[in-house]
Amino acid sequence: MREISVNELSLVIERLCIEANTYLPEDVKCAIHTCRACEDSTIAQGVLDNIIENYEIADRENVPICQDTGMACVFLEIGQDVHLVDGDLAAAVDEGVRRGYEKGYLRKSVVGDPVRRGNTGDNTPAMLYTEIVPGDKIHVTIAPKGFGSENMSAIRMFKPSAGIEGIKDFILETVEAAGPNPCPPMVIGVGIGGTFDKAALLAKKALLRPLNTSHPDPYYADLEKEMLEKVNKLGIGPQGFGGKTTALGLNIETLPTHIAGMPCAININCHVTRHKSAEI
Repeated sequence: MREISVNELSLVIERLCIEANTYLPEDVKCAIHTCRACEDSTIAQGVLDNIIENYEIADRENVPICQDTGMACVFLEIGQDVHLVDGDLAAAVDEGVRRGYEKGYLRKSVVGDPVRRGNTGDNTPAMLYTEIVPGDKIHVTIAPKGFGSENMSAIRMFKPSAGIEGIKDFILETVEAAGPNPCPPMVIGVGIGGTFDKAALLAKKALLRPLNTSHPDPYYADLEKEMLEKVNKLGIGPQGFGGKTTALGLNIETLPTHIAGMPCAININCHVTRHKSAEI
């Protein structure tokens, strides 16, 4: 059994909140450059050039990539041989987010009540997801999620009779309805299977997978490639001005499900698909 202080976790989360909001992952940068090289539209080329310039400035000057520094989604893979000490886990996570958003001068975007509103003033509480895994370490991932793209996400509880064509149509319908709102080129996470809530979590976790990887099952790897091509043929383009680059990537995650259902969730992210990880 290995003891880990929750105070150490707070320190790591504080750092990751700042880094995730400042540095775009390399796989996302690479995807943007690849799409820029393939663009024919002068306007689309110009928009992608501005996007590249923007993240280069963020890198160089250590400033946020986007003014919407998101709601902090915190994923913890906790080894079953870890004993957390010195306090409450959820409180320690929120403390890390609070300090990170203060120290990094990051915008506070969380309201304390979904209907009556009222900004909490420190971007807490975080959206915390925990998973118990083998080992004696904690793998931490911070994924700040802006709501221009989050608002364009969707879930549908298909009957199995809808088949794969129903899922394909749903993906295209959701992206087309989103249009320019999620600041394309977007990254699309698709979750298929599980239950209502699990499908949504799968879709969000799909956004964390590097864009230069494919689903391990060739069937779904082919589906990812097919749907990315179809999404980009919609012609929405960078920032909605038209072009070949509506999406930088489309990742699918799956789970077994009930014989009577086929849940499918789509979580859309803008081109600023931020996430940063560390291990304790």
